[in-house]
Amino acid sequence: MLDWAPVVIGLLLFVLLSPEVLFQIPGNARHIEFGSFATNGKAVIIHTLLFFGAFTILIMAVRVRIYTG
Repeated sequence: MLDWAPVVIGLLLFVLLSPEVLFQIPGNARHIEFGSFATNGKAVIIHTLLFFGAFTILIMAVRVRIYTG
């Protein structure tokens, strides 16, 4: 049986936490921006840390599993 949880959760978090898909922390003009479609290096680092933290918590601490077969 294959565990699809890392793939599915990684894909969903990547799409949702990409800077400027839903929000951007920190924004170019404000602390939080919605829908400006312009990003910066700080936002990329913050969103990377958010992704890594959420992914690690869901996969290792909560042990979410999705089995097929």
